[in-house]
Amino acid sequence: MEILVVGAIRVLGSLPVLRWAFVGGLIAVFIDLSDLLWMNLLDLGGLGDYQRFDKYSDLVYLLTFLLVAWRWQGPAKDIALALLGYRLVGFVVFETTGNRDLLLFFPNVFEFWFLFAASLPHWYPRLRGAQFRFNRRNVAFWLAFLTAIKTFQEFVLHEGRWLDDFTFIEALEAIWSWLRAPL
Repeated sequence: MEILVVGAIRVLGSLPVLRWAFVGGLIAVFIDLSDLLWMNLLDLGGLGDYQRFDKYSDLVYLLTFLLVAWRWQGPAKDIALALLGYRLVGFVVFETTGNRDLLLFFPNVFEFWFLFAASLPHWYPRLRGAQFRFNRRNVAFWLAFLTAIKTFQEFVLHEGRWLDDFTFIEALEAIWSWLRAPL
């Protein structure tokens, strides 16, 4: 039952991106991260193999991101499609081997690229009074930056497994204690 409830939350959380690309994308990513909270709050039988459930559930929001990115033009679209293809290769490798560590070599940069590209109409014109230029230098910089951040996140989750021994509530309590600690 828990799989159905959390799965439904994941599907519903993915839908806003179809209406509002950037804000809907942020909602989908937040809902993706909320799995840990739901696993702590619900007691309906558990999620079984969480990593496998998570990777399959990710396909729902990745599909909605793809549907939106497919309507883009030029490099934003081409890069998004290439990054999604790369992530899907990682998905197949993970499913074939079951080795979480391999996910470090296939970071979901598509997710971060999508949010970056979807955000451009909201912040870039106000910042510089012009449109973002998808030239090699700008694209290389942003891809390197986004890849570094996402690779670190993948390391924390899959290689270092820093959060495996925490429940969501325990993680919040630890962060709160750290924030309240004297300097």
